[in-house]
Amino acid sequence: MPDIHGNLEGVRKSTIAELQTLYDYPIGRDEYLPQELAGILGRYSCALNREISLYISREGEVIDITVGDTASVPLSDVRLRRSQKRLSRVRCVHTHPRGSAELSDVDITALKSLWLDSMCALGVDTESNITGVQAAFLHERVNGEPQPVCTPILSLRRLPQEGWMDEIALSDQRVLQGEDKREDDLPERALLVGIDSNESLDELAALAESAGAEVVGRSFQRKTRPDTATYVGSGKAEELALDAQALEADVIIVDDELTGAQLHNLEDILRVKVVDRTTLILDIFAQRARTAEGRLQVSLAQLKYQSSRLIGQGLVLSRLAGGIGTRGPGESKLEIDRRRIREKITQLRRELSELESQRALRRKAREKSAIPVVALVGYTNTGKSTLLNRLSGADVYVQDRLFATLDAVSRNVKLPDGGEFLLVDTVGFIRKLPTELVEAFHSTLEEAALADVLVLVGDASSPDMLSQHAVVEDVLAKLNATGQPRIDVLNKCDKAPAEEFAPLPHAVRISAMTGEGIDDLLAAIAKALRGSECKVSVLVPFDQYAVIGEIRQQGRVLSEEYLENGTKVTAMMEPAAYGRLAARYPDIMAGSGA
Repeated sequence: MPDIHGNLEGVRKSTIAELQTLYDYPIGRDEYLPQELAGILGRYSCALNREISLYISREGEVIDITVGDTASVPLSDVRLRRSQKRLSRVRCVHTHPRGSAELSDVDITALKSLWLDSMCALGVDTESNITGVQAAFLHERVNGEPQPVCTPILSLRRLPQEGWMDEIALSDQRVLQGEDKREDDLPERALLVGIDSNESLDELAALAESAGAEVVGRSFQRKTRPDTATYVGSGKAEELALDAQALEADVIIVDDELTGAQLHNLEDILRVKVVDRTTLILDIFAQRARTAEGRLQVSLAQLKYQSSRLIGQGLVLSRLAGGIGTRGPGESKLEIDRRRIREKITQLRRELSELESQRALRRKAREKSAIPVVALVGYTNTGKSTLLNRLSGADVYVQDRLFATLDAVSRNVKLPDGGEFLLVDTVGFIRKLPTELVEAFHSTLEEAALADVLVLVGDASSPDMLSQHAVVEDVLAKLNATGQPRIDVLNKCDKAPAEEFAPLPHAVRISAMTGEGIDDLLAAIAKALRGSECKVSVLVPFDQYAVIGEIRQQGRVLSEEYLENGTKVTAMMEPAAYGRLAARYPDIMAGSGA
């Protein structure tokens, strides 16, 4: 638990412990200062007859609590932004015991010198009541210095919570006017932490860069299992706090999925934003989703993940708030957050269900047309989208980074010797693929499970090719996509020596970039699609010539011979397609010799 700072002389340990629980007080992003929290500050300030200050981040986290004396409280320079000429992303709320809520000259000076989001004073009378609230915000610069503007003194009940949060956002824009924005546009500086392997950290680094972060350091500590409280252990966490400070890291990225308690404890110790692997992948997906279905799927996955990590605030805070048991305002707000998330999840599922119904109708239409489906599956960044472009002539977005493309794309491809198939590019797989993503993208991934042929695309130039191949096999097994014919493809063979192909000797070697091996791949796809074809010879009377068009559409015509009483057609057909024609034209197909 973080410490209480300032003048603690004569303050009971039990009071200090109670004040420490305020670090866990839940504050919404659209709340400037909850009324209950203001009341708690007033009671303690009156009881101690000392000023008390809170630093609150824009994310609603209490990051510092300091006790002063009767007339003042020392304020530290706490910034959550590297730029020294941008707002700190922190607001200060402090009490004026036995005084008014009017901000002093010292308060205004601190607002300007510390570049605070806002400075707020609470007047507290001898009965612990809040007599008024006043806040100040920074506006446009004059001679390079942002100018403070104070609000009127308001009663606590009339506090414009969302309005003052909007004012902070406006202040952030105002202080930028006429200034160079490049420093704030720099990518987040990320420190990577893992306990699995250095190879896994290498992949985490690629994910971080794909999300737009700059990796400035990494820490690997081999452990058989993560620490239940802090993932890395309390001692290692303290070391990481110093490393993060020395590297000026903005974010710590952990190479595993954290529990809510681990995330909370790490942020308490590190005093910097902590992101786990799952959150990082979800963030990348949120950036890359372009279609309506993709955006809905990502939103659903994010909400489900967040809902499982909402943590209660404990018994002490509920007791301080006057509730019985766990029914205090802290827990009530937690339940409100959970209810809102549940309602949003229900809404997203409803919208996704409608889109899935449309997808099912399109799938049925494809089945009726008897066009086979070939799905490209594989690890992320193995070149599936490049291969789709090469085979179909499409212009799908391609970039050499993880999860460059997210939304499923399908294109028709003609086979050299006749016939066609629908080529589907699916989302890439990765180690530790978040369960929420597998569930949310079920309808999209179902394209792989229902495809007639799977093309497993691997990166021949990657030293982790075999382990990546195993990950793909594992995900396909979870999707029950195990019964279709499979074609192993090793892409980027132009970047790998021949001996690298030994582990998968039967794989088709290609380069989607140069076109090498594409003809061999098309031949392998044709063979897989036609493995169950049968040869059909049928005599079609001249007055039923339309039947020949259907045979051409649902099969592969080898020859047509014009006889006196009709046209003799010889074709290769799938049993299902032949069965449909036989049901519609029993007299004609009866003598087909299939």
